Amino acid sequence: MIFKKNIVVLIQSFLFCICLQAQDDPIDDPADKSNIQQYTPSKLMGKGQWDFKWFNNLYTETKSTFSSGKIARANFFTATLEAYTGVGENKRWSVGAIARVRSNTINDRPALDVFKFDSDASSARSGLTAFAPSVKFVPVAALSNLSIQSAFFIPLIDNETENGVYLEQNGFVWQNRIFYDYTFPSEKWQLFSELNTELNFGKAGDSFANNSMNLAPGVFLSYFPSYKFTILALAQHSQRLDLGNNFSQNYTALGGGVKYQLTSALNLEVLYTNFVRGNNTGLGQTFNLGLRVIL
Repeated sequence: MIFKKNIVVLIQSFLFCICLQAQDDPIDDPADKSNIQQYTPSKLMGKGQWDFKWFNNLYTETKSTFSSGKIARANFFTATLEAYTGVGENKRWSVGAIARVRSNTINDRPALDVFKFDSDASSARSGLTAFAPSVKFVPVAALSNLSIQSAFFIPLIDNETENGVYLEQNGFVWQNRIFYDYTFPSEKWQLFSELNTELNFGKAGDSFANNSMNLAPGVFLSYFPSYKFTILALAQHSQRLDLGNNFSQNYTALGGGVKYQLTSALNLEVLYTNFVRGNNTGLGQTFNLGLRVIL
């Protein structure tokens, strides 16, 4: 119960910060680019600037490549809290941290049950599951729209699975994400690409993912009907390579969403994806909601 309260306090504190920024005056000068236009994940903050993001992902599945036909619904909710600040004078370095909260349910429970954050031993687990120090940098000064985010995730759980309920990978993860974006001359269209690499290591018996590498490229095409609103389509693929754990998997997801600049500091993001194919994985859908504050 104390652990559950700590999770609530963590999320409430982050929300308080966001609410303070939401009181900022709405942007009303089209001559000024909105944050969703100029601060893609590729762009770094200047010295003294702060970038906060709260991203929520709900994955729910009733199909699996491990069996035929419909399976009992399983739900996996992940809330990721990120904070970065710019260092140096040339917008080439940012330092920060990432925290991850998860709530998962099985045995055909409704998808929204994850928001109960209960720990029913037979069907649910939840908790603060991982923490990572992180750094973002621009490797080539002349390419400010090409950046790398490197983070080292430390698990905060004892067991990956208990009574058949999975919660979090029980192993260390060195994650490197390469970001690149291109804005077309009209400034109505923008192409964003990402290559996420994750090296998973730890005791072989502690996690299904230990001693493997995950490669996940993604492409996002955005259209801006106005300077503070965008519609986007996305395609993502994930390929897990066996580095000694005798397990590999892959899946492909397609989706879309919108972003809206609520104030000069705060923007909202809503995304949907569908897992259209895969091997050794579930086939479900994700519903995503994100808030980002740039100070």
